[in-house]
Amino acid sequence: MQVKHIDHLNLTVEDLPTTLAWYRRVFGFVPQEGGVADGVPWAILRSGEALLCLYQHAGRSGPGGTANQGAAIHGLSHFGLRITDREAWEATVEREELDVRYGGAFDWPHSTAWYILDPTGYEIEVALWRDDHVQFAGVPDKTAPWTR
Repeated sequence: MQVKHIDHLNLTVEDLPTTLAWYRRVFGFVPQEGGVADGVPWAILRSGEALLCLYQHAGRSGPGGTANQGAAIHGLSHFGLRITDREAWEATVEREELDVRYGGAFDWPHSTAWYILDPTGYEIEVALWRDDHVQFAGVPDKTAPWTR
């Protein structure tokens, strides 16, 4: 068995209306379903095949992300969204006045990435793969500890 792709990401957010508007403007996510369950507002958003499930929980402390790497807790460092149009993305960064972290675009061996924060503080890696193709240098070494 093999996983085709991650189906969705489920996040708690500080302010659902603000977060919905931001993900729509920045990434084109459109609400598909929503409501209130046990007093908690929620929404499912879609952009292409990517889904986000958001639940409003105002007043919680913000996500740890890379800012809390020294803390003795596990958590989400960041999540990645893949794009295909660099010019459209850079126009969005300028229009939305997004704060691109770590000094701007970062060139990895097979992709370019921008790191931004959403309204709740989740770090998002926006990835543009060379030729829109996920590729790596080669097959992992079978003796490497992470392949055992």
